[in-house]
Amino acid sequence: MDGASTLGRGQGVHHSNYKKGTRVWQRHPKLVWISGELLDDYKIGQRSLRIRLEDDNATIVEAPVSDEKSLPFLRNPEILMGADDLTTLSYLHEPAVLNNLQYRFMGRENVYTYCGIVLVAINPYADCGHLYNDDVIQVYRGVGKQVRELDPHIFGVAEEAYFDLCEYQKNQSIIVSGESGAGKTVSAKHVMKYLATVAGERAGFRGIEDRQIRQIHTAEFWGTE
Repeated sequence: MDGASTLGRGQGVHHSNYKKGTRVWQRHPKLVWISGELLDDYKIGQRSLRIRLEDDNATIVEAPVSDEKSLPFLRNPEILMGADDLTTLSYLHEPAVLNNLQYRFMGRENVYTYCGIVLVAINPYADCGHLYNDDVIQVYRGVGKQVRELDPHIFGVAEEAYFDLCEYQKNQSIIVSGESGAGKTVSAKHVMKYLATVAGERAGFRGIEDRQIRQIHTAEFWGTE
């Protein structure tokens, strides 16, 4: 992906934000994106910017600037680092999204992050059974629209859908999307487990969880693409 087609490229950011000392993002051949600091103020018509990268050698690079739309992406303030909803970031673009998701996953071991009504999940390729046991179900059970006050979780999405189903008596849909190996089937199982548990308790009987989840295995034979 080139710079012109990068997510967030072309968003209106006034050139006056590009002052000496401003932290920005610069493309990197191995890290994809790396943070850096502007060494000069940007002036209209300027064709390059000097950026000191935040690497071991404090490398200084010349970033080409063809117009204001090609200026480097600005970094978000440190206070927003690790935000549980990407839409609360001051700047929402590719490096900001990737950096926030990485920080939450690597620094805080948070698998889930909201992006508005969308829940972004990172497949940890590890046993995370403790995130989906009955105690966690009870945390999200019955909170309804207040679910967004809790940590992002797939049970939160399921709870919100179940609340709307019961409250408004209208069908709900939860779309689980991702590339091959992203964990779509496992995510669907967690949704079904939550809905079966909560609905079963409300109806006054238990034991439908296994029957519901077994249906997912049948659906797998037809493919998940």
